[in-house]
Amino acid sequence: MSSAEKHAQILKSTSKRLGFDFCGIAKAEFLESEAPRLEEWLNRNYQGKMAYLANHFEKRLDPTKLVEGAKTVVSLIYNYYPEKQLPNQPEDLKLAKYAYGEDYHDVIRTKLTEFLEVLREEIGEINGRSFVDSAPIMERQWAQRAGLGWIGKNSLLLNRQMGSFFFLAELIIDLEVTPDTPLAKDYCGTCTACIDACPTDAIVQPEVIDGSRCISYLTIELKEAIPDEFAGKMENWVFGCDICQDVCPWNRFSRPHQEPAFQPSEELAQFSKREWKEMTEETFKRVFAKSAVKRTKFSGIKRNVEFLDLKGL
Repeated sequence: MSSAEKHAQILKSTSKRLGFDFCGIAKAEFLESEAPRLEEWLNRNYQGKMAYLANHFEKRLDPTKLVEGAKTVVSLIYNYYPEKQLPNQPEDLKLAKYAYGEDYHDVIRTKLTEFLEVLREEIGEINGRSFVDSAPIMERQWAQRAGLGWIGKNSLLLNRQMGSFFFLAELIIDLEVTPDTPLAKDYCGTCTACIDACPTDAIVQPEVIDGSRCISYLTIELKEAIPDEFAGKMENWVFGCDICQDVCPWNRFSRPHQEPAFQPSEELAQFSKREWKEMTEETFKRVFAKSAVKRTKFSGIKRNVEFLDLKGL
């Protein structure tokens, strides 16, 4: 067995021990085929007010600009599909499933730090960085190259064993590792469930999302007033949106996660529409102290609730 093959074995076994569902390996190189797609997407202003997405264009496409001497991109999958979905009643306001528990950035970052420590203990000095939605990385494209799935019509990575309710994380390291085989086939076929179900028509063509129309963008990223054109189209979503995932046939393979930190608090699990409407800043800070929801701040949640209430559900 070559050293590159041995390194691959160490990566796979370590990822499993740390609770990751899948680990894929790809050679670190310039994503040449993605460059024109990214450029066109930006030129169409599909990033909306997310100006940061136009920054670091080269870094998004070249991992060696993020880690000097990078040779390998390790893609990791971490399940967040809940055992029970919120809310309790159809008229209640809805929260994206990934935000039920503690902030995934903190939970997974801790695991990635340990991951690098283990690699250094078992292999030796390694120059590398870990990322979880925290740097200009085209994570879905890297995961596809690493054989973890394909990019669906909703632009999310789909995995045949578990659908799409998972987080992606990466290690970029200067270690020679035997890469996995990219998944060349698209298993979406002629299905257009996600496109048909999107109430704001954010999926403008297969794999291309107009971010400025996405409910997740409108409820989280957009800092100003939600445009009136989306009145009556938000379908009760107060933070994020799962519509294009909920209707995806591949998510029938989703299984409940095993991460205690992702469980919702008892208080949140009982949140009704009334609780959302009457929530004070003090309650917001208490309930979402460790949650990704705090990213939008109390003012953002209040705006979302008021828009849903005033503009129709």
